[in-house]
Amino acid sequence: MQIRFAAFEQARLLVAGDVMLDRYWQGPTQRISPEAPVPVVKVAQRDDRPGGAANVALNLASLGAAVSLVGVIGNDEAGACLTSSLEARGVTPCFDQQPDQPTLTKLRIMSRNQQLIRLDFEQPIEAGAGLQQVYQQALAQTDLVILSDYAKGTLADVGTLIALARAQGKKVLVDPKGEDFSRYRGATLLTPNMHEFELVVGPCADDAELERRALDLIAELELEALLITRSEKGMSLIRPDQPALHLPTRAQEIFDVTGAGDTVIAVLGLALASGHQEDEAVMLANLAAGLVVAKPGTATINIAEIYAALHSDKLIEYGVLNEETLVEAIRAAQARGEKVVMTNGCFDLLHAGHVAYLEEARQLGDRLIVAVNSDASVSRLKGPTRPINPVDQRMKVLAGLQAVDWVVPFAEDTPARLIERLLPDVLVKGGDYQIDQIAGAEAVMAAGGEVKVLSFVDGVSTTAIVHSIRDKSV
Repeated sequence: MQIRFAAFEQARLLVAGDVMLDRYWQGPTQRISPEAPVPVVKVAQRDDRPGGAANVALNLASLGAAVSLVGVIGNDEAGACLTSSLEARGVTPCFDQQPDQPTLTKLRIMSRNQQLIRLDFEQPIEAGAGLQQVYQQALAQTDLVILSDYAKGTLADVGTLIALARAQGKKVLVDPKGEDFSRYRGATLLTPNMHEFELVVGPCADDAELERRALDLIAELELEALLITRSEKGMSLIRPDQPALHLPTRAQEIFDVTGAGDTVIAVLGLALASGHQEDEAVMLANLAAGLVVAKPGTATINIAEIYAALHSDKLIEYGVLNEETLVEAIRAAQARGEKVVMTNGCFDLLHAGHVAYLEEARQLGDRLIVAVNSDASVSRLKGPTRPINPVDQRMKVLAGLQAVDWVVPFAEDTPARLIERLLPDVLVKGGDYQIDQIAGAEAVMAAGGEVKVLSFVDGVSTTAIVHSIRDKSV
């Protein structure tokens, strides 16, 4: 997979939800007030930023997408400030302006990059026919809908908004709020954080329980997937009939998590609208989340930052990997335009034939994966006297070869399941196989990849080496 950054600019997205203005007043604190034991902040800088659903829209615009934003504002200075700020940054505001409704505003007092207090100016929003009208007008000109719920009232009738979009064949992603997720029935995907998810389904002791409860919720609400953000544990994509995708966090430094959920759903929605598969979209969203939490306050990211992160050596891991880490490494490599080659085998006693074969395989692409049979798997295939070397040692030797980038174990007799999940660009097997006899070949070709058969070096094999040792020891 190669990230289609150019396709980002062709995508049209509609964001609807609770829009607000985030205000930051910053300055030094050098004394305590004589009136009360509180610091005195001498305000030196004022910064107004669109927040809530408006921050989702800004994230999309900063990545080049065409984005319309539906929400409710008041006929006030904050509403005017919010509108002009969005327009200046490429977002099309489609607001239901209500004269008796103040624009949601959050004022944060900051000093030395620390938030001292937050002041909220708000009252419950009463969304009505005006909101639905602007939503329907914008819906016809969009590829995908994102609903950003902050429980302020804009999405009180969220079920109708979901139904309107789904009736037109649009995917609907929802950043939910509250303990009643039944309101979002029929959406394509929800993105709750772990706390929100457990409020709805109950505590999850481990990943297995999380997956079970998520699948039950998906079935109950007629969803296609759940993406659960898990703070320092990264995020988990759960879908029926597919393995769960658990991604570790990519955050190198956490400065401020404000708005991180907005970035996740924005990047996820944009990637899906641009034609990327769900796994790829979630990996991009995970990468983007790691970038945005390193910034203070409500922030966005841009294509240059994503591109730089994808090309950073910090994201490239080599050697023996577990399956989850390997999935992410492969997708990152493919996103950089690199061709990934994969082969498999027991590799019990590494010999010259293996080395020549692996070097030839590596020449077919930019990265080479070697999947290695577990000890039990080798015994089932070769007999009770094999393997001679345990799997950890076999993988360590393979990882030391210049031709090999990644090594991963598998426990089954064939690597078919693993190949179907990893989906390399080229699948290679040595010997006299026919392509239709190679495990995983059908899945690779169905995904647009190639399958090749390479010959081994004649006269060299592990079995021959074992027999030779035995003969010489007699």
